[in-house]
Amino acid sequence: MRDVFTFTIDPADARDFDDALSFERINQGEASNKDEVSNLQTGSLAAYQIGVHIADVSHYVRPGTKVDDDAYKRGTSVYLVDRVLPMLPEELCNDLCSLRPGEDKLCMSVIFTFEVPLDTDGQPVFADARVPKYKICRTVIRSDARLDYDQAQLLIDQLPGSAKPASKHEGGAKTDNRMTEAIEVLHALSQKFRAERIANGAMAIAQDEMHFRLDGQGYPTEIYFEGHNEAHQLIEEFMLLANRTVARAVGSGKPFVYRVHDLPDMEKLEAVKTFQRKMGNRVSPQAIELLTIRAQAKAVYSTYNIGHYGLAFTHYTHFTSPIRRYPDLMVHRLVEKYILTGKKISLTREELEEKCEHCSACEQDAVQAERDSIKMFQALWMSGHIGEIYAGHISGVTDFGLFIQLDESRCEGLIHITRVGEPGEYWLYDEENYRLVCENKNTQNDSRPAVYTLGDPVMVKVVRADANKGQIDFEWP
Repeated sequence: MRDVFTFTIDPADARDFDDALSFERINQGEASNKDEVSNLQTGSLAAYQIGVHIADVSHYVRPGTKVDDDAYKRGTSVYLVDRVLPMLPEELCNDLCSLRPGEDKLCMSVIFTFEVPLDTDGQPVFADARVPKYKICRTVIRSDARLDYDQAQLLIDQLPGSAKPASKHEGGAKTDNRMTEAIEVLHALSQKFRAERIANGAMAIAQDEMHFRLDGQGYPTEIYFEGHNEAHQLIEEFMLLANRTVARAVGSGKPFVYRVHDLPDMEKLEAVKTFQRKMGNRVSPQAIELLTIRAQAKAVYSTYNIGHYGLAFTHYTHFTSPIRRYPDLMVHRLVEKYILTGKKISLTREELEEKCEHCSACEQDAVQAERDSIKMFQALWMSGHIGEIYAGHISGVTDFGLFIQLDESRCEGLIHITRVGEPGEYWLYDEENYRLVCENKNTQNDSRPAVYTLGDPVMVKVVRADANKGQIDFEWP
């Protein structure tokens, strides 16, 4: 597929490009068999072949080798604030396997044929697009271009009919008619996929990602956030499509690595609903969203397919990031056995399940390490702002105090229970209603509230920041 127009979209500072998209307009005859055309008349369709191409790590990393053993032990790459601890050696993840422009690369691909009806004016109706066929295969690609998310968003903002202002990203992306058409079609299809998922009950909680600017000594000088825009959604939806397609293609009855997400804790969800009814407009949407997230089960890897609640998928796996996730590498090997060669796998279901449990544990360890890294750098940054006063909101209520998240930087710290009120006051933790209540408030000496509830806006002063512990302490101004 070296001659098919192909490109990547990644963060501006990315070095390992593990996924690419290819785009090609094709003849209707290549899209459907005669019995698949149904009631659509000749010439009433636009047909596209869209490929999701994933770096073929399994070609280089063989089972039983030292590289494979080390990758399995790590389970995943770990993304700390100031460094990346890669799952694979850099020669693989940043060189041999990275889908860099202008280089021939080996991929495991899912190539979709899309049929899009045309309206009376000959314009494609993407909401009615369908996929009559797809194939999973090994390919050799040559990426034509590399976009970052800002450049891709700029192209989306410039599409006909876009109501959004152009991106602030300076310079834009070097593009041509092929890229313009590809982005237009892929964007339209991705929005269709996203709308269908949400309509089917998928969760739609997208939070901005926190980043730090570091000086030459590695100390944070700024905290900033990157939003989840339509360019992110474009890549996300096609990766979800590939993951879901691979999971369904394997079929049932075969040991396989699924990405599963169980139902939420219904008691916790009911408690959230009760709290929302009690508080009405007095509780912030942010607080309800936080509690809803906390009620969710953790997604894990398993050979037992129970579906993915958060995505509203009956079949789902991780196929699209084998450079940084070992389960994806396992899936590639299973796809080779089940779909490409028909050979039997050498692992029993029990052995595969054990590997799934190991990878789930590695993932949780990595998530915790990444959170600890963020907390450490938040504390480092706040150590330069001792004594300053900030607006925030109550992000957690416990029997030992109130957690406060600052509105601008989103740094989180604690007001200890001993500093919540005046000496001699007794504060009761009302777990059911997510609040602290003072039982003996002396309103003559203190004008502060007698109740603090999750989500309440507050003003706080920074009094201490310990980077080693990743802790920030606040008090009332």
